[in-house]
Amino acid sequence: MPNPEEMLAVAIKEARKGLAEGGIPIGAAIFRRDGRLVGSGHNRRLQENDPSAHGETDAFRNAGRQRSYRDLIMVTTLAPCWYCTGLIRQFGFRTVIIGESRTFEGGIHWLRENGFEVHDLASQECIELLGGFIREHPEIWSEDIAESG
Repeated sequence: MPNPEEMLAVAIKEARKGLAEGGIPIGAAIFRRDGRLVGSGHNRRLQENDPSAHGETDAFRNAGRQRSYRDLIMVTTLAPCWYCTGLIRQFGFRTVIIGESRTFEGGIHWLRENGFEVHDLASQECIELLGGFIREHPEIWSEDIAESG
């Protein structure tokens, strides 16, 4: 497997891009097992007024159709919510790398219980990036993610 921290750096770059656009700083990226980037994206819920535009779904859409997702690695700055956990399950990703789950645990226990390989990197950078946003915009955070946890 490629270096998890290097893959996470791509997702963090996406999260920062989302924040610069006035959005929620959550980013994601999808990689092949050889380390090649397939697609990346960030939460665009605010920018597009679309409650389904989460970081993982944006990366998934940007990756385009794949014959199989089983050998792809989903990387996200925050533990996936139930909606994105469902996407991971539905399309058969087997490996998920998470920047952090302290802010939000989402469906990571369910993924692990069902045989998914989940790596939580406990990234302080990810914790601080989203934590700062939540402190500044608690009402935006509670619209969606916080209410589903």
